[in-house]
Amino acid sequence: MVVLYGFIAVSIVILLAAYTVFRMIFHSPNKTQNDDLFLSPSEQTDPLRETIFGMIRALNGIPYERVGVTSFDGLRLSGRFYHRKDGAPLAILFHGYRGTPSRDFSGGAQNYLEDGFNVLLIEQRGHCSSEGHVTTFAVNEHRDCLTWIDYARTRFGAQTPIILCGISMGASTVLTAAGLKLADNVKGVIADSPFTSPKEIIMRVSRDRRLPPHIVWWLAWLGACLFGRFRPTGVNTVESVKNTGVPILLIHGEDDRYVPCDMGKRIAAANPQMVELHTFPKAGHGLSFLIDRPRYEQITRAFLKRVFSQYGG
Repeated sequence: MVVLYGFIAVSIVILLAAYTVFRMIFHSPNKTQNDDLFLSPSEQTDPLRETIFGMIRALNGIPYERVGVTSFDGLRLSGRFYHRKDGAPLAILFHGYRGTPSRDFSGGAQNYLEDGFNVLLIEQRGHCSSEGHVTTFAVNEHRDCLTWIDYARTRFGAQTPIILCGISMGASTVLTAAGLKLADNVKGVIADSPFTSPKEIIMRVSRDRRLPPHIVWWLAWLGACLFGRFRPTGVNTVESVKNTGVPILLIHGEDDRYVPCDMGKRIAAANPQMVELHTFPKAGHGLSFLIDRPRYEQITRAFLKRVFSQYGG
């Protein structure tokens, strides 16, 4: 009987620990998550704070249409559609972990509009107006990406050229989707600061915070399976890129202290024929655009010109 009680007690402790880790890592949203103007204090972002806020306000001031789709598991997902002109190519943009579309694409979305694209800014599941309370590190999000592509093809036509763009977790989302057979009108992918897999990024952040990475990962895996109803081993960006059939532009800051630049390099090395990699010295996580905007714009525009030329666009 003592052994049975001991087993029950240990099981309860493990379940409580798994639930706590699940809430810390996968639960969405938190109090400040959906605030466009919330930026965690950081020596890398603090000098750029006012520039970022100015771009956010400018993007939020542009008229847009609220749109939505239903995910494969029944969630109502929201987005903003910015109309530039009829018949224009479409850029579909996926923000990062606990980010917002306006915060993560405050500058990039405006660039696409200026370059003649229509823009679809996605609010990922569990963020902003989209339903759900679980962030799955691209496991379910990459399937949402396919749903948004289907929406775009239905609304704008199967011949409308599409570019997928993501930052951080959004970058891993679009890269994972790129490993599947995408619609013919998806011409390319632009990924900024992607991670290689949920396991590697969770263990990396745990190690940086002086937590035991293997224990945190095991509890995160258990919590995701039990309370989030998904398997966090369900995606691997490196493996997805090996199988991609679309050109990829990969950008990563060399001073990224959240998702190390080495992850971007490993992803690019998985398929050098399809992936074009550019790294930015002194740039932190997702900050390459702000650190060297002229170079960032030159690289992305050259990629888009090449991709559209290659496909007869």
